[in-house]
Amino acid sequence: MLKTLLLNPPSFDGFDGGAGSRYQARREIRSFWYPTWLAQPAALIPGSRLVDAPPHGIGVEEALALAAQYELVIVHTSTPSFQSDRRFVAALKARRPAATVGFVGAHVAVLPEQTLRACPDVDFVARHEFDFTLKEVAEGRPFDEIDGISYVDRETGTIVHRPGRRLITNMDELPSVVDVYQRDLRIDTYYIGYLKHPYVSLYTGRGCASHCTFCLWPQTIGGHTYRVRSPESVYEELKRAGSLFTQVKEYFFDDDTFTDNRPRAAEIAGRLKPLGLTWSCNAKANVPYETLRAMREGGLRLLLVGFESGNQQILNNIRKGTRIDRARRFVADCKRLGIKIHGTFILGLPGETQQTIQRTIEFARAVDPETIQVSLAAPYPGTELYDQAVRNGWLKQEALLDAHGLQDATLEYEDLSKEEIFRAVEEFYRRFYLRPRPILRIVKEMALDRRECTRRLREGYEFIRFLSERRQPAQAH
Repeated sequence: MLKTLLLNPPSFDGFDGGAGSRYQARREIRSFWYPTWLAQPAALIPGSRLVDAPPHGIGVEEALALAAQYELVIVHTSTPSFQSDRRFVAALKARRPAATVGFVGAHVAVLPEQTLRACPDVDFVARHEFDFTLKEVAEGRPFDEIDGISYVDRETGTIVHRPGRRLITNMDELPSVVDVYQRDLRIDTYYIGYLKHPYVSLYTGRGCASHCTFCLWPQTIGGHTYRVRSPESVYEELKRAGSLFTQVKEYFFDDDTFTDNRPRAAEIAGRLKPLGLTWSCNAKANVPYETLRAMREGGLRLLLVGFESGNQQILNNIRKGTRIDRARRFVADCKRLGIKIHGTFILGLPGETQQTIQRTIEFARAVDPETIQVSLAAPYPGTELYDQAVRNGWLKQEALLDAHGLQDATLEYEDLSKEEIFRAVEEFYRRFYLRPRPILRIVKEMALDRRECTRRLREGYEFIRFLSERRQPAQAH
């Protein structure tokens, strides 16, 4: 077994780009998702180590010194961080030429040949779902016997694409990641603004039955079949996590859509109820009241809901599979049950106009979720949105981030410039949060918990700084 390091390398200060973040960028406030996509193979490979550099404050030199101690280094990369990660690998190979270095992540899953040509220092790319692929590499098997990888034949210089590996159907085959978290990560350094701190995120399944044109994981790694672990397995993992992380206040199920399998969601909630844990999850705005009630009774606190737009035609354009009227009823049901909602919205999707932007802002204000996140439409390679943008001439620049590591507008339409889309994000935030109800919610929360008061003051400062930094590139647009 090769001495193996799984690495989420350094990038922009505060950059959430690891193997867990769906959209890699610096956030409005300090936010880091757990590197679950790297933790899973780390749990499979005996003696391996996981290093998540950004949230732990590990810089380039320290990361290079660590990586040079290993025989096999697996680097997670993404479209926004690829150039930085490519330079890191070149520096690592200069220090330890004998090390075997591989790339994983959504970007390389869909662009393996381009990746190998752009980064000749990388020995291989593990495509799509890569857990058992990396285990076989760590076992020292020859590349020409490992399915799911692409590599350069060093004798001929040709690029070899091995057959694709079948997606895992029995998710219970994968070991729990919580022991890797406990061994290799500092739990207190992971923050998400709408989750209680400290929190832990886990996957109970992979894939999503929906076909949203913009969504990254299902179109690049996870697939469109929701493959799940058994409720008993989820219960045992949460029971184990509860004993390891006594300081944790909330668990988050990061499945693309945990509520896709409603009977299973209700069963898991019932099993978790005796543990007395607080948990949250991703959901579509179409979960019926009875399922919501069962989840609430089992410890559910919050749902992360991708509303995306307040315009039905835009939702149809992106194949969201939800209706505005149904979303309103869903929000009312959640409020009736005391379930909080963090609503996410995207500006600049196909069909966007100044009028639809205003309609989405008004929709958000009307349904009034607890908190919101406003993102710019990000056409990642491998997604249908990217192909549409290229085909229709909407894509005005390839870079998804600006020089500060913040999201930049890349799409533009005949009647809506990318500058207008970019500026609308700040307008959205201001019109939502600068109202009595959201302000009173925040003040009440701060008054009831001294630690939350300190945290919210910090986040308020970070949010103001975020808006200020966004204006700098905006002035150059």
